[in-house]
Amino acid sequence: MAADLFDSGADAPVPVGRDTPRPLADRLRPQSLGEVIGQAQVLGPEAPLGVMLASGSLGSLIFWGPPGVGKTTIARLLADETDLHFIQISAIFSGVPELKKVFEAAKHRRANGQGTLLFVDEIHRFNKAQQDGFLPYMEDGTILLVGATTENPSFELNAALLSRSQVLVLTRLDLGDLERLAQRAEKDLGRALPLDGTAREALLEMADGDGRALLNLIEQVAVWKVEGKLNAQTLSTRLMRRAAKYDKSGDEHYNLISALHKSVRGSDPDAALYWLARMLTGGEDPRYLARRITRMAIEDIGLADTHAHRVCLDAWETYERLGSPEGELALGQAVIYLALAPKSNAGYAAFKAALREAKKTGSEPPPKHILNAPTKLMKDEGYGAGYAYDHDAEDGFSGQNYFPDGMKRPVLYQPVERGFERELKKRGDYFAKLRLRRD
Repeated sequence: MAADLFDSGADAPVPVGRDTPRPLADRLRPQSLGEVIGQAQVLGPEAPLGVMLASGSLGSLIFWGPPGVGKTTIARLLADETDLHFIQISAIFSGVPELKKVFEAAKHRRANGQGTLLFVDEIHRFNKAQQDGFLPYMEDGTILLVGATTENPSFELNAALLSRSQVLVLTRLDLGDLERLAQRAEKDLGRALPLDGTAREALLEMADGDGRALLNLIEQVAVWKVEGKLNAQTLSTRLMRRAAKYDKSGDEHYNLISALHKSVRGSDPDAALYWLARMLTGGEDPRYLARRITRMAIEDIGLADTHAHRVCLDAWETYERLGSPEGELALGQAVIYLALAPKSNAGYAAFKAALREAKKTGSEPPPKHILNAPTKLMKDEGYGAGYAYDHDAEDGFSGQNYFPDGMKRPVLYQPVERGFERELKKRGDYFAKLRLRRD
């Protein structure tokens, strides 16, 4: 199988001599799909790629996953398995002229009986027009497209491109996968890493699920000249922990705020604090978090605890006065309060139901008996006629209808038997009984 950087007219890669040092990650690159560590959900016998290869029918694919989990390696090995010519381009460095060359070379190759697997790294970087440019060549079989992206394809790729491809999700490597990779590296190096058990575990955690990052760390550790074995504390002074993957405008931003919100809704203060800390250490703007925390109080607690949103506003104001990092503690305390507060979305649901009713009924006017009549004409038209002043009624409640004439009375607010809403439910039931009696 041949491989190009861009197309058949690209400069040939410079040969690497036997004695030329090669990075560990390059030396350990799998030579077959069976050597790939992790990703059983994609590569297993009953997994999508396993089934495709067994049936001899490989379609265009989009690999979605974090860095260092094998997207490029799997694409290259797929070309080996299917005897396709492998071409790799990056959407960061390629434009329309490069794509035209790739497609033209693939056409010639196809005319000579050779298929082409085009691997596009960071495919989400291509704009709509560039993504559309792949479609005719995918449809007529000139290329088999394999794209790789770290961003959510649902948001970043055209619907037309997605409809012609299968999205396969590649996941970060777990500690077991990373340990297998470390053992493979030690076999290549011919010696064990000079680490005790705690240090070895710390090294795996530093990689944060990224196999390539782990091999780079191992390469650093392997050249140290040390006596005995290093412990975790010594290792941490010599190596910097890999920065946690967090993009304030990408998937991780939305994934983590979702995790925080659902932990609060699920009344788990420990999980809620953890996700808050993850976002703060990732560099999230605390003001954004203050706004979202306040929204949680309104949406998920509401009137079950009327003090909850006040706690959030006070925490927000405290942060504005103290700044980071001291003010972040106030946000943490607000998150704890919300997680342990009684939950109700009854007010939120009632408001959404009211909006639906408002759209459905259009411009129906209020009943005339509750309209003011500041002019004689309006009085003659019946404005205000028959209005019952509630303070003069028995129990301070007239039970009159306040919805448009002819509109069936909806039940919008349905409080729950939790927190302060238990008391509000009693009040609502009381007035409902009085209304029936007045009717």
